[in-house]
Amino acid sequence: MIYIHVPFCRSFCTYCDFYSVLESGKMDTYKESLLQEISSRKTFLHYCCSDVTPYTLYIGGGTPSRLPAGMLEEVIAELRAHLPDPGRAFEEFTVEVNPDDVTPAYIAALRRMGVTRVSMGVQSFDDNCLKWMNRRHDAAGALAAFRTLREGGIDNISIDLIFGYNPWGEDISSVGSCSGVEVSERLMHLWKNDLTTALSIAPEHISAYQMSIEPGSALGNMAAQGRYHEPEDELCAAQYALLQKMTSEAGFEQYEISNFALPGRRARHNSGYWDHVPYIGLGPGAHSFDGAARYWNPECVQSYSVPDSGCMEILTDEDILTEKVMLGLRRADGLLLSSVPQIDMRQVEVLLSRGLLTLCDGVLRIPKEHFFISDSIIRELI
Repeated sequence: MIYIHVPFCRSFCTYCDFYSVLESGKMDTYKESLLQEISSRKTFLHYCCSDVTPYTLYIGGGTPSRLPAGMLEEVIAELRAHLPDPGRAFEEFTVEVNPDDVTPAYIAALRRMGVTRVSMGVQSFDDNCLKWMNRRHDAAGALAAFRTLREGGIDNISIDLIFGYNPWGEDISSVGSCSGVEVSERLMHLWKNDLTTALSIAPEHISAYQMSIEPGSALGNMAAQGRYHEPEDELCAAQYALLQKMTSEAGFEQYEISNFALPGRRARHNSGYWDHVPYIGLGPGAHSFDGAARYWNPECVQSYSVPDSGCMEILTDEDILTEKVMLGLRRADGLLLSSVPQIDMRQVEVLLSRGLLTLCDGVLRIPKEHFFISDSIIRELI
């Protein structure tokens, strides 16, 4: 499993705290550093492309589609040259794109590189919400981009959506109501419209995330200044339940807390993370995992380098147990109990008795109707 981080963005989304920088002429420096890193980490690359992990490549960001196609082709060619079998096709090769970067020429370039899957950040199909999020596209642009992907031959498309936010912040008068109930109804209506539109274009995969307030993001600053208030948990839970209902009725399977796929279209790369297998992360701010330790690159386009001892964390047995439980219980397939012999069975029994966990054929699961509160269930367990 290989991840490449492309940190460039043309503008920053209101809610985002991922490492990203404005483009401003730094791409050549980034490319040269990335090519050097690929060459210097050949041994670990080989390990992460062996039989112990899925043979996948994921290019995320930032906004990878801001990187010129020719530059991306150069990076992929260098990467392939350092793999154990340079001619072997990836089982899954995903690139994240922003709708307003999607053109027929760009899609043709992705297909030449061997891309098999595209993940497009839509977030909403409401223009006012998109403007509040500081997204660069509008709803019509997202729909047009989806059509361009299809016409360009991309037959595996994932779209990202966001729920659990209030684009009116604390000023509910801007939506013509002083009633919190009416505001909640409007937010439910917005979310239902997003889901209806998303399902109408028939993507193979949908990732849907509840917006969170991250320190350092524009939204975090707004919240700290009292200019933004999150919706009530009850509303967010209702939106999540609607997401589960509508995707299920459309033939999607929920295979992870935030991910829904048509049969046979689960994200193989992301599933590898949840299976707790090794992976390599390339690029500034990228993380790697070898099964016993985590490594990460400094968040600096100009001077990032291969991680040294200061960018490494050796995982304790307790850390590994925590991660296995947390990642395993995020999946609908659940957690094989025999894989975590150190788990506190007394606490398991407590949660089983309350219906917050199920145990069948040695597999521990959170029932899907309780996925929305999975974080609290996992905290109780570990």
